Amino acid sequence: MSLLPATLNSAAVLAAATGLTGAVTLLAVVVASVAARSPQRRRDARATLRILVRRRPRR
Repeated sequence: MSLLPATLNSAAVLAAATGLTGAVTLLAVVVASVAARSPQRRRDARATLRILVRRRPRR
């Protein structure tokens, strides 16, 4: 039973790292969609943002 707390701790660290990586990626795309000088780059960043933040259809 002593293996369970270590495994849960590792899983929590992995989940936190994954969430942080996703948030940083999303933030970078948001900044690019707002701050890019080229209209084409802004459109591309917004399209990427739409892919990353998909909404589920209402039931």
